[in-house]
Amino acid sequence: MASSQKRLALAIIDFLSNSLKDGTVASEDSESIEIAKSCIADTFQVDPSSEAALKDAIGDQSLLSIYGVYEKLKGKTSTAPMPGASGNKPTTSTSKPSGPTPTSPEAEAFKSEGNAAMQKKDYTKAIDLYTKAINLSPTNPIYLSNRAAAYSASQKHAEAVADAELATSADPKYTKAWSRLGLARFVLGDAKGSMEAYQKGIEYEGNGGSEAMKKGYKTAKEKVEEEEGEDASDVTESATSPRGGAGAGAGAGGMPDMSGLASMLGGGGGGGRGMPDLSGLMNNPMFASMAQNLMSNPEALEGLMSNPRIRDMAQNLGGGGRGSGMPDVGALMSDPSIREMAMNFMGGGAGRGAGRGASQ
Repeated sequence: MASSQKRLALAIIDFLSNSLKDGTVASEDSESIEIAKSCIADTFQVDPSSEAALKDAIGDQSLLSIYGVYEKLKGKTSTAPMPGASGNKPTTSTSKPSGPTPTSPEAEAFKSEGNAAMQKKDYTKAIDLYTKAINLSPTNPIYLSNRAAAYSASQKHAEAVADAELATSADPKYTKAWSRLGLARFVLGDAKGSMEAYQKGIEYEGNGGSEAMKKGYKTAKEKVEEEEGEDASDVTESATSPRGGAGAGAGAGGMPDMSGLASMLGGGGGGGRGMPDLSGLMNNPMFASMAQNLMSNPEALEGLMSNPRIRDMAQNLGGGGRGSGMPDVGALMSDPSIREMAMNFMGGGAGRGAGRGASQ
């Protein structure tokens, strides 16, 4: 019986044991699982109690993780372009890997030739050679990681991400794969994913990580913080825009932009024609308080416009009377009804506009 078949049998027995331990299989089915393990061990003549034999079969991995890599390879193969569809060769073999394949001298030879091609910056040839090595050993993280590096050098960063992810799934402890995954994600604009990849690499390296890994993490982290800052700035700008309510020029009491108010009243900029400079007018505390209460109390504004004197003034501002400018404030306030209305807006009276505006 071939040794690869015995290794696969041990991997299956290990999978069944772990399925009981992690609760995948209910405890009431434990007897059936034990019988299955015993039958497999007897049929394939393997000893599941031998740690050395089990390590030789699956290393530091598990059958479940190995199958997960196979599924990713299967999905990638099914979407790979057919030969002749473009100028590029298929990135994976069209044959489906049947499981973990031990490293062979032939696969190592392809890897070495690929490394030599990388040194000569012949990335297309390197990709082809690494692919040949991967065809012989589909779950080898070194071959997958090396091809990821070749893809990145060829500006094919999406393919680099796919290979690096497969490599990290095959062996999370192979930290070069995390570094190459971080780089490829960063170039594709996934700064957060890049930061996470470098973080994983640092964790698996131990001792705080290598300088290269820490530098990659720092660069990705700074980019994430920069993007988050831009997003926060956009939200703030939207919230403080004149269309959003209290604009960027709003005062402490929620005063609107006076230039916008001037436009609503039909006036233009400051000067002898049209509406006077409202920023200067609003230096008058009485008018500032009036405007604030008016903008917070629509009913008060309606009541104010029912006053004939005020209505005439607004019509003059919005129509042909612009040349005469704003009426004299002193003369305007000499009108008892207007003065009383202003006092109510300032909170000194019991008018309709006083209460609601102050309570909000």
